[in-house]
Amino acid sequence: MLDIFITSRVRRKIMVVFAKYPDYKTNVRGLSKLLNEDPGNIQRELNHLAEGKFLVVTKVGNNKMYRTNKDFPILKELQSIVLKSQQNNNKPKKTIG
Repeated sequence: MLDIFITSRVRRKIMVVFAKYPDYKTNVRGLSKLLNEDPGNIQRELNHLAEGKFLVVTKVGNNKMYRTNKDFPILKELQSIVLKSQQNNNKPKKTIG
């Protein structure tokens, strides 16, 4: 259901992870392995989400670590939408006829 509003598959996956687990911290490679996506695509989407202030970036040595910005204005609403969309995906589809 989120695919209607968030057209990037990779961005959608990232937002689900950080909305469901706001205390989760990771780098590009860790998230790439978790989501089974190309690190370049992950990096591009993380940059977009950090620019939009959804994610906070901290530098640890040569690594950038990403985490949810708990002060993001619509975080609670986004978390609610993510949970509801996942509940709807788990329900059996109704058939006509």
